Amino acid sequence: MIKEATTLDIPFIQHIVKVTWPITYGKILSNVQINYMLEKIYANDSLTEQMNNGHHFYLLMEDSGAIGFIDVEKISKRKTKLHKIYLLPDHQGKNYGKVLMGLAIEKAKENNSDSLQLNVNRYNLALSFYLKQGFKIVEEVDIPIGNGYFMNDYIMEKAL
Repeated sequence: MIKEATTLDIPFIQHIVKVTWPITYGKILSNVQINYMLEKIYANDSLTEQMNNGHHFYLLMEDSGAIGFIDVEKISKRKTKLHKIYLLPDHQGKNYGKVLMGLAIEKAKENNSDSLQLNVNRYNLALSFYLKQGFKIVEEVDIPIGNGYFMNDYIMEKAL
C-alpha cells in the first residue's frame, strides 16, 4: 500500500533514513558528514518545511509499517524532481524500488511533466539502478551544503 505522507508520518521517514544512510553512504561520506546532512535534511522542522513548500512524500507501507518512501516536487512547468527514494535494506531486491520509481513517474505524469529529474552521488551504487530505469546523466555538479561539505552529484533525467 502507498500513502501520501503528512507531518504525522515524519518519524517513519526519519527511521528509514537512519537505517539506510549509513549503509548507502558509509563508504562514500564520513560519519560526521552523514550526521550533518541527516540533521540538515531530515530534522522535524526541515521535513515540515519541505512538505509545506511543494514536496510530496509517499510512503510504501507493509504490515510492519513504512518500508520506503519517495519525495517528488514539480520544479518547473514541464519537469518533476525526485528528491528522495529510499527503501529499507531488508526489503531491497524485491522490486519495491521499481514500485517506488513507478510511483515517481506516475506523479511526474500527473504534473504534466516531460521529464523526471534526480540527483545522485557520483559514487552511489544506486546509479546503476537509475541507468537501468532509463535515466541519463545530464550534468555533473558539486553543490555546497555548509560546513565545507559538498554533494558531488550527477543530475540525471528520464524522458516521459
